Amino acid sequence: MKIYTKTGDKGTTALFGGTRVPKHHIRIESYGTVDELNSHIGLIRDQDIQEAYKNVLIHIQDRLFTVGAILATDPEKAIMKNGKERLNIPKISEANITLLEQEMDAMNDALPQMTHFVLPGGHQTVSFCHIARCVCRRAERLASALNDLEPIDPNTLRYLNRLSDYLFVLARKLSLDLQANEVKWIPEKT
Repeated sequence: MKIYTKTGDKGTTALFGGTRVPKHHIRIESYGTVDELNSHIGLIRDQDIQEAYKNVLIHIQDRLFTVGAILATDPEKAIMKNGKERLNIPKISEANITLLEQEMDAMNDALPQMTHFVLPGGHQTVSFCHIARCVCRRAERLASALNDLEPIDPNTLRYLNRLSDYLFVLARKLSLDLQANEVKWIPEKT
């Protein structure tokens, strides 16, 4: 199988289901940003961190492929006229969201209480988490905008929202684990 198909040479691409749309379509922006996020999470996973974190990150990457598939699907092609699903698209489950919440709760138990916002940085691995968090927020904004145009499964939006929170808590936990300096943001008085 060749990687290049030449079908996108005129600035369009196919959604799952065959519908062609411009490459700048918000649906493409949405799942493209999720793909970018997945790459950043791979970068975090490649760092010298605990195996338990890596295992959760692999699970998250798998779920992000599911989110991408959901976002890449033409909703009109996904459901047949009799209401049954035509395409076998996986879903984001309540259990997927709960896993992120449980992981955050466990990490939070080991962290000092947050009294201020923190400046991103302190260690390269921590910075990678903050970058991924920002990309996740962008993916969430794009998915939310898409949802206003063509409703998507609510768990997809909830997952992206919870994932950005998870990445923030992971950044804080890795700061602690790596003995990095967590710099509080204290606004300058002018």
